[in-house]
Formats: sequence, structure tokens, C-alpha cells
Amino acid sequence: MGSRSANRARGQSARDMDTAVDLYWLPLGAGGHSVRFNGLVFEAIAARLQHRTRSDLYHSALEVQAGEARYVIEMAPAWNEPASDRGVVAEGAVASRSLSRWALFRYEIRRWRDGRIPDADKAVESPQRLSHDPDVARRILAHAPDVPKLVWGRDERQAGEMWNSNSVIAWLLSSAGIDARRIQPPSGGRAPGWTAGLVVALRDGRAEASVEVAATACRPPLVAP
Repeated sequence: MGSRSANRARGQSARDMDTAVDLYWLPLGAGGHSVRFNGLVFEAIAARLQHRTRSDLYHSALEVQAGEARYVIEMAPAWNEPASDRGVVAEGAVASRSLSRWALFRYEIRRWRDGRIPDADKAVESPQRLSHDPDVARRILAHAPDVPKLVWGRDERQAGEMWNSNSVIAWLLSSAGIDARRIQPPSGGRAPGWTAGLVVALRDGRAEASVEVAATACRPPLVAP
């Protein structure tokens, strides 16, 4: 009996070694000057209205290793990647649903096998290992097509802030059983939209079990609060 238990433990350990969920924090607009400029303007106005100092803004993306397969998961513009097979599992509108017939006003949610994260070399305090748990990795991959296709830049669900790429990642992590409330952007930075993803996941009944499983799903611990 002891030998069988030891073998099972070794088998589980081997599977864990082949599994990883990594979070990347990318400076908003890295490599894209117009996006960066618009982000700086947005943050300057927001900081003034909220009577606080300005912060660096970040966009999040995931890399999931599941066995021999590696996937990149992120929300991105429908027009910014020339690869024809980029793992698109869903699309949504940017700014207005009425404009989404043009690619300029559409975003994609990608679950891209062997894909790439643009400007990953500019990521800050990344990658951050969130989990080694194979079940968590499988849930993230399985739930990617289920992310709400809300309008980017709008607060359609009255979550308190606009829906964007950070909302998608926060929703997906919460749905997979990771306590995404504990995850923080790099020091001195903000991740607009992150809270919207948490709120919508909770309202959708996706995040109810996240706190209970977080302790076992995330090894080593998540980013310190």
C-alpha cells in the first residue's frame, strides 16, 4: 500500500512539473506609441479626478503550460497580429457594438497554442507563477471561450470600471479557482479593469469556490497583497 501511495505521489509530482500558469504584466502600449500616449492621458485625467499621484498602467496576459502543450491567453485587438492561426476563441466589440463590423473596433480572446506574447521582453516583475495544479490549468483553457464578450471600454455590467484585457484575465483566473483578489500589479502600478473581472465572475457564480481552493491551487503562493 505504501509503495502504491508513493508511486501515485511521484506521478502527481511529475504532472505538476509539466504544468504552470504564469502571469505577465506588460506596460500599457509597450511597443505601440499611440496606445501608450492615450494611456498616459487617461491616467493623468483619472489621477486628477481621484486626487492621487499618477501610476504606471499594465496589461495582463497568461501563459499556460499543460503537459507538452503551451498556450498564450490574452485579449488583443483583432488587427494587430498577422498570424492566421492565433487561437481565437471569442470576439467582442471595442467602444460600441454598432462599430464592431470593422476589425478596428473588435477585440479577440486568444487561446493560442505555441503562441507569443507581444513585447514579453518588456514585461515587469514577470512571469509570476500562479499555479502548478493541472486541474487549474485545464479549467483556464476550458473556460477561455466562456469569458463574457462585453464591450471593451464600457461598464455594461455596472462593475464600477470599464471592461478590458485585465477584466478578462481576472475573470478567467477566478473561474479556474485562483483567488485573483490577492494578485497585485507591479509596485507603483495599476491594472484598470481587474476589479471588473472579479465582480463579474462573482455575479456569474464563477468565483464562489476560488478562496477555498486557492491555498492548494497556487504553489508557490501568489503575489503578496
